[in-house]
This record gives sequence, structure tokens and C-alpha cells, in this order.
Amino acid sequence: MAFIIKPLVTEKMTEISEKKPNRYGFIVRPEANKLEIKKEIEAQYNVTVEDVNTMRYAGKRSSRYTRAGLVKGQKNAFKKAIVTLKEGESIDFYSNI
Repeated sequence: MAFIIKPLVTEKMTEISEKKPNRYGFIVRPEANKLEIKKEIEAQYNVTVEDVNTMRYAGKRSSRYTRAGLVKGQKNAFKKAIVTLKEGESIDFYSNI
């Protein structure tokens, strides 16, 4: 089962990566634990993971106007994983494009 949904490429994560060069962010499934995240990143990107920090966050609220009126809902909650790699290793997210 794939636990990694997508890499986290935002301004805030880019700033964190610039301060500490071997840190990367990923959005993962809520049921994933740190060991599963570590194994999958090592297998997928062929790097050595030293540390995994996780945090839960709620998805954005969504609303839409329909004939029945305003419909509000909550999107799924996800988990962020901040991964620290071994010194000297890096991940290039744009190499597949």
C-alpha cells in the first residue's frame, strides 16, 4: 500500500529546506507510521532517511452553491511528514518532469 500521496512543495517547505538542506516534506496517509514512511521514501527515492517527523492537519473546508442552497463540507484530513536525509544526499522532485 502506498503511504506517500505527494511531495510537499510550498514556499514554507522551500524555506525550511534552505535553512536545513537535507529536509523534505511529503503529504502521507493518516494511517501511515514513521517506519512505513521511512521505508517507502528509501525505496522510492534511493536515499537514506535519518529522521521522520509527522503532524496531522485538517483539509480545507469546501463550499459550493447548488439549487438546494449552500452545501458545506470538510475534505479529508491528512498527515505531513518532514523527512531528514543523511548528510550529502538529496531528492530532486523535478527530475521526472
